[in-house]
Amino acid sequence: MIRDSYVAKAISTKYWMPFEDYLKIIADSLEGKIDDGDIIAVSEKALSTAKGRIVNESEVQPGIMARLLANYWMRIVWGIFLGRVCGLKEKNIQRLRAYPAKEGSAHKQVALWYGGVSESLLWGSEGGIDASNLPYSYVSLPLEEPYLVAEEIRSYLEKKLGKKVVVIIVDTDKTYSLGTFHFTHRSNVLKGIYTLGFLAYVAGRVFRMKRRSTPLAIAGSEINVDVALDLAEATHKCRGSGAGRTVWDMAEKFGVDATKVSWGMLRSLRHKPIVIFKHDKISRR
Repeated sequence: MIRDSYVAKAISTKYWMPFEDYLKIIADSLEGKIDDGDIIAVSEKALSTAKGRIVNESEVQPGIMARLLANYWMRIVWGIFLGRVCGLKEKNIQRLRAYPAKEGSAHKQVALWYGGVSESLLWGSEGGIDASNLPYSYVSLPLEEPYLVAEEIRSYLEKKLGKKVVVIIVDTDKTYSLGTFHFTHRSNVLKGIYTLGFLAYVAGRVFRMKRRSTPLAIAGSEINVDVALDLAEATHKCRGSGAGRTVWDMAEKFGVDATKVSWGMLRSLRHKPIVIFKHDKISRR
């Protein structure tokens, strides 16, 4: 069980395009920088993109339920009521009140397909689906089996670099904690974190519970779930938000409409999809 203190360092790489050899990118980026026992945290979003788990929402035909969610649930329920109850920033509340009918309906249809009704009620990152740091109308889907991907990376690094490390895959979606009870809205998360769907987000925000980024899988060691949550949150703070926390922030950063962000724009930025955690020798007894 890992309980030591660590120091974190984010590793910059090029933007991971769909179907790129992410194993080679990770190994090349870490060569000469890691030691046995290090913890390597990797962004689920970058992995999903590299594995081609993306959907072009411009090709999606939304149904009635998706249109109702976009035109009424998002604009009225979130834009007027839930947004304030959950403590969203004023800028995001105004964005929700002007939620786009066409693009928003397509997005909600994808959320219904891959996340279900409960997840589609969220105002963003429904079911782990994410539109930030992706161009045009693309969104990424969550990994289906994150543990297998974590083990694949761990094994590859041991084979190519000769280092025995721990690999943790993390997502910026939040897990909320009530004492030792940890819960989140999304599925396929680390054992010890419970999935409660839409209610997890609302309850966590309304009651101002402790919130941290979510660890999805760990390979190479057993880590206490509370420590894993701390590592996931430290990963998020160390990495930053890339092109922006939301698709609106991303579009604002580049000065274009949300569906006009290009692959080239994203590739022009520094990306930090990997964080190395090393033992903090000063704090260890």
